[in-house]
Amino acid sequence: MRQFIVLLALFYVCEGVTFGQLCNGNPDNEMRTSDIWGYGHYGARREDGTHTGVDIVCEDGSVVYAPFDVTLVRGLIIYLNKPERDPVNNGLMMRGEGLCVKLFYIEPDKTTGTVLKGERIGKMMRMQSVWPGMTSHVHVQLCDKSDPTSYF
Repeated sequence: MRQFIVLLALFYVCEGVTFGQLCNGNPDNEMRTSDIWGYGHYGARREDGTHTGVDIVCEDGSVVYAPFDVTLVRGLIIYLNKPERDPVNNGLMMRGEGLCVKLFYIEPDKTTGTVLKGERIGKMMRMQSVWPGMTSHVHVQLCDKSDPTSYF
């Protein structure tokens, strides 16, 4: 019964959450559609399975903002043993509004502490240096790998 109440409380907290502007130059959080590398929606096919996040368009070098009031948990290294992806190998894990969120392809300004919605948390890494022709984007993934689309 206690687990049910905790789950219900998490659902209630998350129900009304909407991400604020994630990237400078994209006030509506436009999602990556298709390009020569594929699609950016949740569940899109990938070589190694399916896409477990959504891709929000962001120009290389653009400022990235906190999508809501968050506690920064830690920095992320996305790819292990793939030095060719070093230019885009960073990310950030954060918690807030009952959600745990990972953002990929950003160089965080810091990796711990609290940040208010709309404050700068880092900058977009140079995606074009690794995947020329792909629409540059921040990959947004919930820690439990469920679909984050409804939060945009």
